[in-house]
Amino acid sequence: MSRKNQDKHILVAMSGGVDSSVALYLLKEQGYTVYGATMKLWDYSDVGGQEHARADGGCCDLNAINNARTVCENLGIRHYVIDFSKEFKNTVIENFVTEYSKGRTPNPCVLCNTEIKWEMFLRYARGIGCDYIATGHYAITGFDESEQRNYLRRGIDCTRDQAYALWGISQEALARTFLPLGNLEKKEVRVIAEKAGLKTAKVAESMEICFIADNNYERFIRERTDKDIPPGDIIDEEGNILGRHRGVPFYTIGQRRGLGISNPTPLYVNKIDVGNNRVVVGNKKAVHSHEFTISQVNWVSKSPTNEPFDGLTQIRYQHSACPSKIVPESKGRLRILFESPQPAITPGQSAVIFDGGTVLAGGIID
Repeated sequence: MSRKNQDKHILVAMSGGVDSSVALYLLKEQGYTVYGATMKLWDYSDVGGQEHARADGGCCDLNAINNARTVCENLGIRHYVIDFSKEFKNTVIENFVTEYSKGRTPNPCVLCNTEIKWEMFLRYARGIGCDYIATGHYAITGFDESEQRNYLRRGIDCTRDQAYALWGISQEALARTFLPLGNLEKKEVRVIAEKAGLKTAKVAESMEICFIADNNYERFIRERTDKDIPPGDIIDEEGNILGRHRGVPFYTIGQRRGLGISNPTPLYVNKIDVGNNRVVVGNKKAVHSHEFTISQVNWVSKSPTNEPFDGLTQIRYQHSACPSKIVPESKGRLRILFESPQPAITPGQSAVIFDGGTVLAGGIID
């Protein structure tokens, strides 16, 4: 066992699932001094109360906390529970509701990763004597001597890669981050967990947003806004009224299902006009675009530049990164120009620029 590794104290973020449990186990096996910590992000006494406790909060419910604690106890590791529910509400939930109210489609996982699971978690870790943190994300980090920057790359399991959602992490945080699963495939992680006898070896995965486990965005937003959300007109690009919408927060660019209108050919949402309370629809071609801008840019593996450069840009989880030219503009914005038009470039979502599997930079679509 390496004495050098023992001297590194790492706080591992544990969700109560198999990935974070295996991350903890692997680091312990490598000789690091490790501790486990589960972040309590959701307060059941908030709006909705116990009525939606099972639906809104699967990420950090009692079962998840107990699973993480049991794994730690069996490995002889101290386990902490950190109450970040107030910070999560003020940062992630408030942004989620506000952005939808503006006709935008936010990605709460990106904000949670950046502000809660890294910045606040790292601050807590250092407060208890840990200089490093670790998570069960499928991504790879390290230091690039040529760029003199900490880099972030996609994990080797293309079906589990999570680098897209980590673009907001700062250089300081990356320097203090361990990602033990980046070079593993999911099936290998399950095998490791079973061989190690971890309680979480067969815990099922949740694919929904953690705080809306029933996937009912409309219910969630209505319960958390003190304003009436008025219905309005659904119109085509010529201004013809085709139907009525339930409220602009409940629609997103590229949406085809659930519009409640009939047409000989499929229609897609291509604009949300908040000022006039209208949802504009058109054909499939109308929802494609060549270019857009991003703000709140974070330079990750690439040093900030004022010169145009080429990259592969990904505009949502299920989008394959496509060739594009990136042109820096004023006020820190970047203009992205795709070689070929892409569908549903959605304000509020994240755009992440890659060089192969390396995250160069990311930002929020304007």
